[in-house]
Amino acid sequence: MQTQEVVDYLRAKGHLAAAADVAKAFREPPKRWATGSNANGSAPKLAVETRLVQGFAPSPDPYGASNMPIYVTATFKQASATEFGDFDYTRSGNPTRTALQNAIADAEGAKHCLAYSTGMAALAAVVRLCKNGDEVLLSDDSYGGTYRLLARAARDAGVTVKFVAMDGPHGPRRLEEAMTPRVALVMVESPTNPMQRVCDLRGLARVCKKHGALMEVDNTLMSPLLQKPLALGADIVVHSATKFVCGHSDTMAGVVCVDREDLKDRLYFVANAEGTALAPFDCFLALRGLKTMALR
Repeated sequence: MQTQEVVDYLRAKGHLAAAADVAKAFREPPKRWATGSNANGSAPKLAVETRLVQGFAPSPDPYGASNMPIYVTATFKQASATEFGDFDYTRSGNPTRTALQNAIADAEGAKHCLAYSTGMAALAAVVRLCKNGDEVLLSDDSYGGTYRLLARAARDAGVTVKFVAMDGPHGPRRLEEAMTPRVALVMVESPTNPMQRVCDLRGLARVCKKHGALMEVDNTLMSPLLQKPLALGADIVVHSATKFVCGHSDTMAGVVCVDREDLKDRLYFVANAEGTALAPFDCFLALRGLKTMALR
C-alpha cells in the first residue's frame, strides 16, 4: 500500500487517531530517521535486539550469505604447510561457533564468549580454574547439576566446597564471614534455581574483589538481555544456553562470558583440550534462537 492508502484504510475503519499519526510520520519523519546519524554526527548504533536478528554472517563471504552458514567440517584447508588460516580443526575453532560466540558476547556486553556442549560443560570448565587445595563457595540454593558437580567431581579433585546463603540483603555479609585465604572462586545464581531467590550481585562482587576471589554468576534465568553481571562486578558469566538463548527445546548448549583475556585463554584451553566445544549444527540452532530471544 501507498501511504495515502494506509491512511484512507485506517480512517474507513474508524481509527482516526492512528490515521493522523501515520500521515504525520510520513510527512514529517523524525530527525533521527531523516539525518541517519546520532546527535554527535556519528552513524546510529543498532539496538542489541536488532543486531541479534541481523545475525553475524561471515565477512568476507564469496557468496554474500545473509545468514551464518553451518560449517559441518572437521578440518579446514591451509594455504601451505607453513601458512595457517583462521581455522584448522573444528574442535579448536569453527566459523559457525565463532559467530555464535560473538553474538552472545555482544548481547551480554562481554569481550569474550566461549560455547560449550552443555551448560554443565560450561560450569565444569569454570571449576577447572581451581587447583588442588583451593576452596569454592557455592550458593546454598543452586541448580542440582551444579551441586552434583561441586559436591562430587570438584571434591574428588582436591577442591574444598562450602555452601553459603548468598541471597537477600544479608548475602554479602554472610559471604564475608565465609571467606578464607584459600577461596579462589565464588559461584552464584541470581535468581536462584529452583527457589528464585535474588542476590545482591554488586555487594557480593565487592566482597570477592576485596579477597581476590573470582566471582561466577549463572545468568541463565535472566538471559543476556535482562541482566548483565559483568557490569555489576562479576568476573565470569555462565548460561545454560539450552534454555532461553536457544529457546526451542531442540539443542543443548552452554556459554561462558568474560572480559579478562587471561580467563578467556584458560577457558579456551579447557574446551580445546577436553573437546567440549559446541558442535557447528548446535551453534546454528542457538544462533537461530538468539533472533527471537528479545521477543520471547
